Amino acid sequence: MPKISFITLGCKLNYAETSTYERGFINEGFEVVPPSKKADVCIINTCSVTEHSDKKSRNLIRKMHRSNPDATIAVTGCSAQLRRSEIEKIEGVRFVFGASEKSSVVRTVTEYVRTGKTSAPAASSETGPETLPCHGEGNTDSVFPAYSSGERTRSFLKVQDGCDYKCAYCTVPYARGESRNIPIDTVVAQAEEIASQGIREIVLTGVNTGDFGKTTGESFLDLLKALNAVEGIERYRISSIEPNLLTEEDVDWIASGTKFLPHFHIPLQSGSDTVLKAMGRRYDTAAFAHKIDYIRKKMEQEGSPKVFFGIDVIVGFPGETEELFRETYDFLEQRIRPAFIHIFPYSKRPGTPAATMTGQVQDRIKTERVERLEELCGRLHEEFIGANRGITGKVLFESSEKGGMMYGYTENYIRVERPYDPDLVGKIVDTII
Repeated sequence: MPKISFITLGCKLNYAETSTYERGFINEGFEVVPPSKKADVCIINTCSVTEHSDKKSRNLIRKMHRSNPDATIAVTGCSAQLRRSEIEKIEGVRFVFGASEKSSVVRTVTEYVRTGKTSAPAASSETGPETLPCHGEGNTDSVFPAYSSGERTRSFLKVQDGCDYKCAYCTVPYARGESRNIPIDTVVAQAEEIASQGIREIVLTGVNTGDFGKTTGESFLDLLKALNAVEGIERYRISSIEPNLLTEEDVDWIASGTKFLPHFHIPLQSGSDTVLKAMGRRYDTAAFAHKIDYIRKKMEQEGSPKVFFGIDVIVGFPGETEELFRETYDFLEQRIRPAFIHIFPYSKRPGTPAATMTGQVQDRIKTERVERLEELCGRLHEEFIGANRGITGKVLFESSEKGGMMYGYTENYIRVERPYDPDLVGKIVDTII
């Protein structure tokens, strides 16, 4: 039985896709082993969202080859699409699968392991380090369905891929192509498959989740309603949805007593209208604040859990002065007050409009701004937990055990710990926060 290992970097979408590869190889008779063990094949799913993640992807490929020189190494993910020519030159790499080739990973690698040959298509056009492919180049209208498995409580279900927004700093639309979605009936079938494994919670994932429907003409709300009817799944979370795409109609329905939880991951990127405009974002701070206010108004009642907002912010975008950064800081502290801030220092990505903008911010200033927002995040998170004290939350306990303790999350994503009890794994338990 051939052995195979997997390494995954980046977003939950990558993890869902890796898990789907894993199930496919198991069905072909492979044994999955940890990356630290000798394997016949290693699949490396890369990330290219920042310069650091690109470098980390390449270093992991080299490290895997050094530790397992006889393994067949196959590379996929965003770096494989954007930096294909570079990755193909790394010693030990046998296959590089771009965005349009994900569905052939299992078939191609299995054929090679069994026969030493492959009928894989020729490599798509190369992308040099200083250029990006045309939007959609190297991609198809199809989308690779995927969901994560292996955990007993939660699964990440891919519903959408690609993005049409082309923000000034971002390579993801070039790495993953145009916005397209999986048909609702296929998504529902996968949710039913997840439920059959005893998993109780699904997190909807995508590059631009709220843009669902570009391919099939279905709406995001149609998707939510169809998933809400799936038996066995008791909780849904929505991951990474643009504020302008989460409509008031969506919020009204979610708040009407559905399986969708008061937990939203919404990218802000900047609390300065000047910076938002330079980034090419499709909203201003007033629209963002209105959406947050509307969600809170509809979903927060006396004695009920407060809505968890996880907010993405980029610091040090070109032209961000101290004054403009302070606008972001004040907007978060005084107006939005999210439960958590995901903070990213701006990373110059070759080929993007922002890479050639004037006013590039020094790294030391980016680091200092990250630290200031991290301190703010800590205070806001403690405030959020305090606002929920005394409220009864529904905790879904997970299977992990550490030091005799287990943990789970409330519907609004507060982590709760208690002494380990195997009978509570996968159970939803009322707990006073």
